[in-house]
Amino acid sequence: MKHIITNLNKVFDNRLRLGIMSILMVNDKVTFRDLKDTLGVTDGNLASHIKALEKAEYILVTKEFVGKKPQTSYSTTVLGRKAFTEHLDILEKFLKKR
Repeated sequence: MKHIITNLNKVFDNRLRLGIMSILMVNDKVTFRDLKDTLGVTDGNLASHIKALEKAEYILVTKEFVGKKPQTSYSTTVLGRKAFTEHLDILEKFLKKR
């Protein structure tokens, strides 16, 4: 059982990254404001975790204008969806062995 837990993806060790990915997995695209409001975090805290997920190439950042206002939104990449699904599969296997 020890070997199963070591296969967990370290990028998702943080609860906010886990939350961001969970939200993005069930939505095509989510704005920064919606992520912030849903997770109840500060701009800086959310931004730092988004950067970590972006660096891992798990999320895609889209900047656009809505009317005259800039809006940043996020979606998962194919790599991110695969990594997150594998992470959840490992957790599920671990729980079933208990």
